Amino acid sequence: MEANSNPDAPKTKNQEKNEAKRLAKLAKFNAKQAKKAEEAPKKAKAPSAKKEKPVAPKDPEYVNNTVKGEKKDLSHAFQSAFQPRAVEAAWYDWWEKQGYFEPELKPDGTPLDAGTYVVPMPPPNVTGKLHLGHAMTNSIQDVMVRWNRMKGKTVLYVPGCDHAGISVQVIVEKKLMRDRQMTRHALGRDNFIQECYTWKDEYMEAIYNQIRRLGTSADWKSAKFTMEPAMCQAVNEAFVRMYQDGTIYRANRLVNWCTKLKTALSNLEVENIELEGRTMLTVADHDPKKKYEFGVLISFAYRVENSDEKIVVATTRLETMLGDTAIAVHPSDKRYQHLHGKYVIHPFNGRRIIICADEYPDPEFGTGAVKITPAHDHNDFIVGKRQNVEFINIFTDDGKINEHGAPFTGLQRFDARVAVLEALKEKGLYVGTEDNKMVLPMCARSGNIVEPLLKPQWWVNTASMCEDAINAVKSGELEIVPAISEKEWFRWLESPQDWCISRQLWWGHRVPAYFVCFKGDENNRDDSERWVVGRNDAEARENALKKYPNIPPEDITLEQDEDVLDTWFSSGLWPFATVGWPGQSQTFDNFFPASLLETGLDILFFWVARMVMMSQKLTGKIPFKKVYCHAMIRDAHGRKMSKSIGNVVDPLDVIEGISLENLLLRLEKGNLDQSELVRARAGQAKDFPNGIPECGTDALRFGLLAYPTLNRDINLDILRIDGYRKFCNKLWNATKFALMKLDDKFVPSKEIELTGHESGADLWILHKLNKAVVDLNNNIEQMNFMQATSAVYQFWWAEFCDVYLEACKPIIDGDDLDAKHAAQNVLYTCLDQGLKLLHPFMPFVTEELYQRLPRRPLDKIPSIMKTSYPVYQSIWDNAAAESNFEFVNSVVHASRSLLTDYNLKSNATIYVQTPDKTEVVRAQAKIAKSLIKGCAQFNVLEPDAPTPLGCSLYTLEDTKIFLLVKGMVDIDAELTKLEKKHEKIMGLHDAIKKKQAAEGYTANVNEEIKALDINKLKGYQAEMDAITATMATFFKLSRE
Repeated sequence: MEANSNPDAPKTKNQEKNEAKRLAKLAKFNAKQAKKAEEAPKKAKAPSAKKEKPVAPKDPEYVNNTVKGEKKDLSHAFQSAFQPRAVEAAWYDWWEKQGYFEPELKPDGTPLDAGTYVVPMPPPNVTGKLHLGHAMTNSIQDVMVRWNRMKGKTVLYVPGCDHAGISVQVIVEKKLMRDRQMTRHALGRDNFIQECYTWKDEYMEAIYNQIRRLGTSADWKSAKFTMEPAMCQAVNEAFVRMYQDGTIYRANRLVNWCTKLKTALSNLEVENIELEGRTMLTVADHDPKKKYEFGVLISFAYRVENSDEKIVVATTRLETMLGDTAIAVHPSDKRYQHLHGKYVIHPFNGRRIIICADEYPDPEFGTGAVKITPAHDHNDFIVGKRQNVEFINIFTDDGKINEHGAPFTGLQRFDARVAVLEALKEKGLYVGTEDNKMVLPMCARSGNIVEPLLKPQWWVNTASMCEDAINAVKSGELEIVPAISEKEWFRWLESPQDWCISRQLWWGHRVPAYFVCFKGDENNRDDSERWVVGRNDAEARENALKKYPNIPPEDITLEQDEDVLDTWFSSGLWPFATVGWPGQSQTFDNFFPASLLETGLDILFFWVARMVMMSQKLTGKIPFKKVYCHAMIRDAHGRKMSKSIGNVVDPLDVIEGISLENLLLRLEKGNLDQSELVRARAGQAKDFPNGIPECGTDALRFGLLAYPTLNRDINLDILRIDGYRKFCNKLWNATKFALMKLDDKFVPSKEIELTGHESGADLWILHKLNKAVVDLNNNIEQMNFMQATSAVYQFWWAEFCDVYLEACKPIIDGDDLDAKHAAQNVLYTCLDQGLKLLHPFMPFVTEELYQRLPRRPLDKIPSIMKTSYPVYQSIWDNAAAESNFEFVNSVVHASRSLLTDYNLKSNATIYVQTPDKTEVVRAQAKIAKSLIKGCAQFNVLEPDAPTPLGCSLYTLEDTKIFLLVKGMVDIDAELTKLEKKHEKIMGLHDAIKKKQAAEGYTANVNEEIKALDINKLKGYQAEMDAITATMATFFKLSRE
C-alpha cells in the first residue's frame, strides 16, 4: 500500500486519471470474488480448537504486619499487579515517626541555606469529614511542600482545624434535639459547649486521619485548633490591641440576622437567591403548610397631613412599613417640592412621618418617592443617619412583630405582610402589585430568610486595612493567581464596609469585652461607653477601675459579653498565630511570613483578605507571599457538591472504594432531613450505580491535579480518577520488568555519567528525561499542575514504558557487554530520576518502588522524601540523538501500520530505504526490529538499491518502507474484507450526499452542520481512496 504523510491532502492529477483504471480493476476483482464466494463453503476447514490461556494466580490479600511507625519489609516478591491498599500501607507512619515532615534546621536553629518554604494549611471546619475539594487543596499544597523539601529548603507545613462557630452549633443543636429532644438552653451553656467539644474531638480525629491518608506531609507537631489555649490567647490579644487603637468599636448598626438561629451572620453565611418575579415560598421559621409571596413590588399610599394629597410608595417588604419614619424625594423633583418638610400620617399608629429631600431617590423610577425604614434596610439606614430621623425596630429576635408594630404585634413577619396588605386594602390605600425581579438573602445554615436588624454589636473599621491590603497587591508584595482572583480582590476591597464580629452563639471565642455594672444603676447594655476590654478578667477590672475612678471599686462589677466572635476573626490570625504570635520566638522569625496560601476562590475576601488585613495591622507584614486560588470541585454534571443531593464524596471512598449499598447506608447515619435523604439516595444511585471503584491515594491526587486547577470550576468524573490507577499499575509493571533487566549483580555507576557506549535509544531517553526534568521544575514552580502531570505522564507512559523498555531489551539481552552496561545504567537512571520526578504527586507508589531499587555507591538516603529533586543535566542534552531516534521511531510506526493493514502478526519482513539517514537506521536496526511486533527481518537498503519484489509500500516523506506481502497473506480473503469495508463507507458517503440534496438543506441547516458534513465527506472519500489503492496493490501482487 502506498501512503504519504498527509492522507488528507488533495489527489494529484495523475491520481485522478488513475481512479478510473482502479475502478475497472475493482470490477474484475468483484466478479472474481463472487465466483470464489460460491466455492468458499466447499473449501472451508473445520475450526481448530483454541487453547485457553492459563489464568494467572491472584495475589493473596495483603495483610499489613508492619509495626506502626516501623519501616515496611519489602523482602517479599513483587505482587503481580499494583494494589493501592498494599502499597500505601505503613509508609506514612514511618515517615512521620522518622520526623521527615518536620522542618529541617541547622544546628543553630536557623533555616537551611536554600531558604524556607512555609504553607499554613487552611484549617478544615470540624463540622464533618473532608470532601474532594479538601483533597484538591491538600494535593496542591503537598506537591509544593514535597517539591520544595526535595529542593533542599526548610519546609513547614502547618495542619489544623477550625472550630466553625455557627456551623458546629447548628449541627450539635440538631443532634441534641434529635437524640434527646432537648434545646441548648435546657442543657445550659457550659454543658452545651462540652457537647460541642465532644463533636469536635470525633471529627477532628476523622479529619486528621483523612489528611494522613491523602499522603499530606504536614508537621503534626505544629498542628493547631482554633480554640486551643494558645490560639485563644492570640484572639484576645488581637481584640484588645485593635480596640485600644480604635479599629474595633461597639455600635448599634444593621446586621444580617437569622431569626431562626437568633444570631448575626457574616456575608459568607448569606446566600443570595435570585427571583425572576412572583414566587410562592415556604419560610423556615413559619408554618410549613403556608406559602408566602415574594418577587413582587407592592405600591400603597400615605395621606399627607392636613391635606387631601397622597404620596404613593412601593416596597418588596410590605411589613417593614410598620417601621417607616421618613419618605425621601429628590430635591429636584418638582412634583414634591411643595411637600418638603411636611408629614404623612401612618395609617395604623398615627405616627407623623416626615417628607425629606434627599439625593437617594431616582425621580425617573416609580413614583420618585421612597419609603425609609432605617432600622430594617441597609440603604435606608444611611439615609436615616443623614436625615437624622428616628430608628424604629419592629421585630423581636425570633422574627415576630414587637410592640412598635401594633396592631400586628405577635405575628410572624410574613404573616404580618399578609395582614398589612389586607388592612391597607380596607383603608383604600392599596395601589397595586407587580412582578419584580429581586434577590432574596437566605441563611446558608438554616435556610431561613435573612432580616436586616438593628443590633448593638462589635465592629471592625476596615477602611485603612482595606487600603493597605490593596496596596500590597498593587506593589507586587503579594501575588494573587489567577488574574480573575486579583480582580475580585480589588472589587471587594475598594468598597470597604465595616465588619460585624459579634455572634449570638455559645460555641466560639467569647468576646473579651465586659459591661461595667454600677451598683444601683439601670445598667443599660446598649450604652456603648460602658464597656471595657481585657485579655483576662483581672485586666478588664483594672481597666474598669481606671475608666471610672470616681466610682467606689466595691460598687463596680463586670459582666463579660455573652456573644462570641465571628469565626473569621480567629481564622484571620491563622498564618501568624500558628507560629507563635503574639510572642516573639525563633519559630516566628524563621517561618513568618509564609510562602504560600492555597485556597478556594470563594473565600478570597471572607478569609484571605482578612488574614492580610489583620496581619498587616498586628505584625506589620503580609502573612504570605503568594495566594493561589484553585477551582471549585463540582460533580460530573457540573452541580455544586451538596449533601442533600448525595453528590458529596469522601476522599477515602475514592481511595478505598465503596459499594452503593454502603454509600446509602452512610446517608442514613447522617444529619439529613427525610426529604433531603430521599433526594440524596436517588442522586447516589444514579451517579454511582456500581459504587466507587478502589483508586488509591496516588491516583486520586494525580487525577485531581491533572485537571486545570486554575479554572473557576472543575466537573469531576470519579471514573477518570480510576484511569490513573491504571497509570500506577503501568509504573508498577514497568519497574518490575526493569529490575529484572538489571539483575542481582547490577551496581549503578557512582555518578550520573555517560560511558560512550550508549545506543541511540539510550541517548534519546536521557534527552527526553532531561526535557521532563525541565518541564516539571518549571511547571511546579509556576503551579501549573495540569502541564506538570502531563509532562511526567508523557515521560513515563509514552516514552519510557511504551518505547524505551522495548528498545533496550535487545541491547541488555545482547552480547555487547559495554553496550549492555551502558543501557542498564540508563535504565536505572530513568527509574531513579523518574520516580523522584513523580514523587510529589504520587508519594506512596514512588516510595514503594524506590525502596526496591539498587543504590549508587555511597548513597545512604533512607527515603525518596529525603532525596534531591532532579535537575537539568547538560550531558543528557542531545537534540541530534532525539532527532535520529524519533526518525527511526517514525519508521517503526509506519512499519506497524503496514503489518496492521495486512493483518500480519508474525514472520514479517521489512525493508527500509532512505536517501540520507541510512546509517542512522542501520545503527538502530536491532532496536527498530524489537519495537515492531511480528517483525522477523528488518533490512536497511542502500539508497540506490532496486525495489524489492512482492512488497507493499508506505512512504514517509522521502523514506520508503516496504513490507513483503506476497506469500504472506491470503490476497483473496483480504480483498473480500476490503470490498465490504468500501461498501459500508460508500453507504455513509451516499447518505450525506442524499442529505445535502434534500429540499431545504441549503436554507435551513446551520453553517456548522454544513461544514461538519463537508468534512465527513472528505474523510469518507479519503478512506475509500486508500481502500481502492490497497486493492489495486493486491491486484498487482496477484499478477506477479
